[in-house]
Amino acid sequence: MIKLSTSFVALLALVPFVAAQQSAWGQCGGQGWTGATTCVAGYTCTYNNAYYSQCIPSPGTTTTTTSHSTTSSAPASSSTSTAKLNTVAKAAGKKYLGSATDNPELTDTAYVAILSDNTMFGQITPGNSMKWDATEPSQGTFTFSGGDTIANLAKQNGQLLRGHNCVWYNQLPSWVTSGNFNASQLSAIVSNHCGTLVGHYKGQVYSWDVINEPFNDDGTWRTDVFYNTLGTSYVSIALQAARAADPAAKLYINDYNLESSSAKATAMVNLVKSLQASGVPIDGVGIQGHLIVGEVPSTFQSTLQQFTALGIEVAITELDIRMTLPSTPALLAQQKKDYQSVIGACKAVTGCVGVTVWDYTDKYSWVPSTFSGQGAACPWDANLVRKPAYDGIVAGFTS
Repeated sequence: MIKLSTSFVALLALVPFVAAQQSAWGQCGGQGWTGATTCVAGYTCTYNNAYYSQCIPSPGTTTTTTSHSTTSSAPASSSTSTAKLNTVAKAAGKKYLGSATDNPELTDTAYVAILSDNTMFGQITPGNSMKWDATEPSQGTFTFSGGDTIANLAKQNGQLLRGHNCVWYNQLPSWVTSGNFNASQLSAIVSNHCGTLVGHYKGQVYSWDVINEPFNDDGTWRTDVFYNTLGTSYVSIALQAARAADPAAKLYINDYNLESSSAKATAMVNLVKSLQASGVPIDGVGIQGHLIVGEVPSTFQSTLQQFTALGIEVAITELDIRMTLPSTPALLAQQKKDYQSVIGACKAVTGCVGVTVWDYTDKYSWVPSTFSGQGAACPWDANLVRKPAYDGIVAGFTS
């Protein structure tokens, strides 16, 4: 048996306290928090709200930060505005500034605290829990528990809810894609799915993405089980079923790469005109807005106006602006300008009713897992710190 000196034992006793210190900019408190509540040297655990306290530099402390792909912005490059995003959006005449969310992240209390502030976010979109695979995993058997959780959260917070989505080529259960249904059978399936889904949330949803991503980038129709079996008629089948199920909900067609004058945007304009001529209900077009830093089209505003000229509303439904990692002060500055440009385009168009960021934080962004080497696309970084992009959003609504 080795005998330890008294001084060494005393030193060991200090180790847990050193190890338990939270790193710079990390969470250090809040309701439900079980981690460290003290910070490394030079940082002080500072109260933000009941759910979140954070290690920020102590007064008079100078800090340096190394950029990593797992974090989206250096603390020195954080936002300065104290305005709340939904507040400035509504002051600019819009219905909302919102965020997407998803069920797994609702266990993150610090995240939920920010999401639930209806002066920050006036609207929520469920990222996945209302899609076909989540709501009708087997034919005729519907499950709404995930969607209900987000719908109830929005109701509790006094926030609008966008439904996403009824008919999409992706995230379909195999019984839909491999059922070899004839046109009559698939028509009934589409009508039943949309009617049941929209009907379940009747009175709770401001707008539905009834049809999601029907076009290829060249303006041709996307070939999927719906188009291959029903041709373009699946669009009107779904829209009519949704209108019957909830006459008050706004019905949208939602797609990406509609931000500039293009064959795809023209195809969408022509589809809306065709539906209107046929008496099929269509209330809006969703412009997703998955953009790249430095590549926001200058024609964004005129493209929005092209749709509102048809007598429908538009919304920017899935906004994020990604960059090649690591983020740098220059990239963050450009991202701020890009967010301001997009928001400013919506502000300038009366029929643009609102903007939804496709989750507000890099912590839960879909971008890094989809676009290799890219990320930092959201207005909050992965540590829930506001980035310069936040100021860009405020400026877009207020300038």
